[in-house]
This record gives sequence, structure tokens and C-alpha cells, in this order.
Amino acid sequence: MLRHLTCLGLLAAALPALADTATKQPFTIERSWEIQRLGTPTISPDGSRIVAPVTRFVMAEDRGYTDLWLWNADGSGERRFTTHTSGENAPVFSPDGRHIAFVAQREDDKAPQLYVMPIDGGEATRLTTLATGVQSPKWIGDGSKLAFVSRVFTDLPLAEQGKRLDERANSKMTARVFEGSVTAWDQYLDEREFHVFAVPAAGGEVQALTQPTGLSLPRASVMGTDGLFALSPDGAELAFVADSDPAPNRSNLDVFTVALGSEAATNHTADNPANDGSPAYSPDGRYLSYSQQRIKGFYADRMRLMLRERRSGDTRELYPDFDRSISGALWADNSKRLYASIDDAGTERVYELPLNGAPRALTGVESVGALALSTSGRLIGLRQTFIEPPTLVSIDPRRGGTTKLSTINDALLAATDFGTYESITYTGANGAEIQMWVNYPPGFDKTKKYPFFMLIHGGPHNAITNGMAFRWNAQVFSSWGYVTAWPNFHGSSGFGQEFADSINPNWADKPYEDVIKAAQWFAQQPWIDAERMVAGGGSYGGYLTSLILGREHPFRALVAHAAVYNLYTQYAADFAVEMPRFGGFWEEANREMIEKTSPHYHAANFKTPTLVVHGQTDLRVPVNHGQELYQTLLMKGVPTRYVYYPNENHWILKPQNSVFWYQQVKRWFEEHGGLGE
Repeated sequence: MLRHLTCLGLLAAALPALADTATKQPFTIERSWEIQRLGTPTISPDGSRIVAPVTRFVMAEDRGYTDLWLWNADGSGERRFTTHTSGENAPVFSPDGRHIAFVAQREDDKAPQLYVMPIDGGEATRLTTLATGVQSPKWIGDGSKLAFVSRVFTDLPLAEQGKRLDERANSKMTARVFEGSVTAWDQYLDEREFHVFAVPAAGGEVQALTQPTGLSLPRASVMGTDGLFALSPDGAELAFVADSDPAPNRSNLDVFTVALGSEAATNHTADNPANDGSPAYSPDGRYLSYSQQRIKGFYADRMRLMLRERRSGDTRELYPDFDRSISGALWADNSKRLYASIDDAGTERVYELPLNGAPRALTGVESVGALALSTSGRLIGLRQTFIEPPTLVSIDPRRGGTTKLSTINDALLAATDFGTYESITYTGANGAEIQMWVNYPPGFDKTKKYPFFMLIHGGPHNAITNGMAFRWNAQVFSSWGYVTAWPNFHGSSGFGQEFADSINPNWADKPYEDVIKAAQWFAQQPWIDAERMVAGGGSYGGYLTSLILGREHPFRALVAHAAVYNLYTQYAADFAVEMPRFGGFWEEANREMIEKTSPHYHAANFKTPTLVVHGQTDLRVPVNHGQELYQTLLMKGVPTRYVYYPNENHWILKPQNSVFWYQQVKRWFEEHGGLGE
């Protein structure tokens, strides 16, 4: 095994001056909710000012308040820019830098609306009054108009949308009829579509931009639409992503363009059977860049950066030998390079992407994302690690590296007793090197024995990067006394196409072997108590936990959150769209694989105490999976407990529910995992 101490010597520079150790407080889940959370920043065109949404949480009210904050480019002048109780988000500077557009739902608003406010102070002006709300604002051309997205009934004018919404909300007949997709994330879909609109910056009539084309943004875009459209620098053309596959159970996302005011859209990626997205115009208007996948139905397929010369139509792939995914790239003002945050071997690194040359990493072990770039060339983003929450930084586009700008959480962090962490590489399935992140308790002493918590990530392709998660926070678990590990097992993103695709269609065997081999290594360490090892995960991590439950393993207790229990019902409920690549799950050829890899087939072997957690509004992994796993454990007489959330989805997001989740996990490990012994 190779051990890489990538972070221990670097963290002092990332955090404010440390307080006296004796006065520090442990990093409990309650303390994590005291952290103010920064959202994606925006920077003025001249690079002199920065605005970002900041959310603070009030535990007693079980909610957060989001305000816009303002900084000078060097980090000075940090202050709250808005103080309205409704909250504001999605800020974006006007082309002249004099105004900020944002989305808010204020006193008389039935849904979030578009507002514009002078950057030097003054009252905000509401530009829209749409019953269907507003999201993802962008300035058009010279700033005389703004574009935004709204989810609308296409058979009604905008003025009549609210009436239908009210009628449905008040109707005693609640049935819905489907002939296509039923759900997206935690919502049941209706006939509404996401469309791009425009409104004058001074207010006025709203203009439909995509609706006249007969195309819409993907109907399942309930998690956000910001990366699904872009405006040309001259404000004359719109690029957008739409589904060109008419089948209700498949998708083929393509990049279209349409002249503003026209009904004729052009599909520029019709020859690609897989998804295309993230369109962006070069500042000189010459190019349209976008991301492209090649394997239909495989969401973790490598996203290639494509470059289309608008006049000639010539299209080429940039960096065909760069084995990482690129999406959401930002153009530099000279139109000769782009910048992107890239999932790269366990961290999110900022890369410079020249049109002629090779990708160049600008940042190192700390994760940096949520990038914004001024026309003057100033690059900013949010930096984070396991012990640093998202923090506003500037990125040097020439020499690389970051400079800290925000200080909002400094006092809290300085008074918090974090543990250390490191990246370790070990030998997993098929002799492959597997990277994992290990977090240690505060005051870790190798002469002592510690319990161990194996954390199993979701996806299955969503690698754990060096950042502060507020769900499944490794440092919170370490504050209980655990050494924790996040292995980026086979299938994880950021380690190349072959590694990501190595678990398809068999989701089980390689990740299982990787997890068990990691546990075996820890069990051999003199500072680990091999009799007090536990494991758990959510989503795919819950699935693999349930699979481990039916196989040989060294864990004394388990936690299965939002766990897939029966692959047959999961394929039919959520991601059957991916199955045609390997044949239908009902086909005889797939029976042996599913019987081997579906946890419910191995219930005869269940014997480990298992805490089961599920949310009622989870439509990614429907709640029946948690209930079936729990009932099976009950029938077998295996110690179990079911934590059910009637108002949470795939994730536990409400502050008080989150605190309760951690309390229940800790209680379970105290009762069955040896925690505190």
C-alpha cells in the first residue's frame, strides 16, 4: 500500500489562525449548521467587485436565510448586500457592472421573480410577475434585456398560468394521467415544460424564446437549468439543450441554436446518439463550445469538450487524450482559452484549457469549483476541503494557486477542533490502485486504539472529493472518535473512462471487493480496533451496504440510507433508461447477474444489526426499498430500526431532521457497533 500525506501540511494555510486547543469545540452536527454556506459567486466585468449568495441557518426555525454579500476584488469590504427576509439567489452582474440581477420571492410574489438592483445601493426593481416563477437569469447582449427560465403550460398564455395552478391546487380531483416520464428526483411531473424567456431590463412584456421552436429544455431539469442555455455576445442568438428523442422512456439531449425572435431552431449535434450539453459562446462570437458524451444512457460517460466554428460549422474535440470529464467551461475574454473545474483523482481541480495546447491544472489538493470569470481576466471560485467549508477565493490564471477572499466563517472555524485527514492509495480489485480519503479524530494518537467507520459513497460513479459535505460529514463522525474512510472504489468518477465504466453492468463485485480490502487493511493497523468496525452509505452506498449485509464482511453494525434493496423494482422505477445498453432487466440473459447483485436475493445471509433510513418523497430510490429491507430484517430477527422521514427526499436536508439523523446513527453504533466501549 502507498500512503500519500497530501493534506496534513497544507491545512494551516487554508484556515484562519488557530485558537487555543483547550478552548476549541468539537465539530458536531449542530456546529456544522452554524457554518454560513456560500453559493456560486458572480464577478463584475471589470473584476472589481464580487457578489455571492450566503445562507445562514436558524435551527429553532428549521430554515435558512439567504442574502447576497458583496466583496471588493481583493476580499476587502466584505458586507451583506441584501437583508430582505425572503432571501435572494442566482446573482449576475449586468454587462456594464452597474446592476445585479437576482431571483427572490418577496411579499406579494406567489413564486420566485426576477429583480434588478443597483450595485451602489438603492431599491430592487421587480421585472416579472409570473405565477410559474423564474430561475437562471442571464443578461442578453448589451444588457438591455435579461433571459430566464420558467416552467410553463405551453397551451396557455403567461397571464393565465396562475389560474390553472390555483384550480389544480384547489381541486378535489387529484389524479394525474401519464403517457411519458412520471417523476424527476422528488417531483411528479405534469405537462409543464421548461422554456427560456426574455424581459427588458427596465421591465415590460415577456418574450418567449424557445417555445416558438416547439422544443423545450429537458422536462426532468428540476435540479436546475443554468447550464442548459447561453446567449451569443451580440444578443442575437440563443443556444439551448433539448431532448430530440421522442420516446417517453429515453432521452438524447442535443444542442440547438435559434435566432432570437425566430421559430426555426437548428440541431448541431444530431449525429451524436448520446447527450450533449453546457453550451457556451466565445466572447468574440466565433465559437460555440459544448460538452459531449458518446455512450447513450451512461451518465458517467466521459464528457468531451467540443468546439464548433459558427460560420463554417467545423467541429472538433479538444483534448481527445485527456481522460477526464469537462463541462461548464468558461471562456476567457481573449477567446483563446477556457477554464473549468474538473473532477480529478479525488479532488476538484481548476484547469486552463487552451484552444491550442494541453490542459493545465491551476489548483492542487483543495477542491475549487463554482467558477466565475470577469472580462478583465480575474478568475474566482469556491475552495473547500474536509475541514474548510466553501470559501471565496481568487485563482491565479498564470501561476496557479488560490488566494482566500471571504472571512465569514473564520471565527467559527478557528474555534473548532477538527481532526486531520490524508489521501491513501491501496490495492483493490484486480490489483488496481484505489484512492481513498481518511479522516482522523482530533488529537489522533497512533499508540491508541480507535473504532473505524467505512463510508460508502453514492452514484455509484460520484467520487468523494476533498470537500466539506454537510450530509455524511466525515469530520462529524471523527468527532465521535472514529477513524473514517471514503474509498473511491471501481466506478468512481475522476479516475478515467475505463475505471468509471468498469462496474457496468455488474454494480456489485468490484466495489464490494474494494471496500472489503480497505477494511482488511485498516484491521491490520495497530491503531484500529478491528472489533469495532462499522459501515454505511446512502443511495448506491446504501445499496452496497445492503449487498455487504448478505455477504462476508468484518463490520459489527451497518447503516443503509436510501438503499436499493431490489434491483428489479429499482430498474423499473428510476433508471431503466440505462438498461438497453445491456438488454432489458426482464431478459433471461440478465437474470443471473441480477440474482447475484440484488441484495434481496441474499436475505438468507442477513445477520448484522442494520439501521435503515428512508424519506417518503424519495423518488430516486422509492421508499418501498427501505421498508422491504427493514421488514426482512424484522422477520429474520436481525436487530434493526427504521428511521422514516415523511417530508424528506433522497437527502435529509432540513436542519432539525439532519441533526436527528446523526443522533440516530450515533445511537445505533453505541448500541450495536461498540462506540464508546
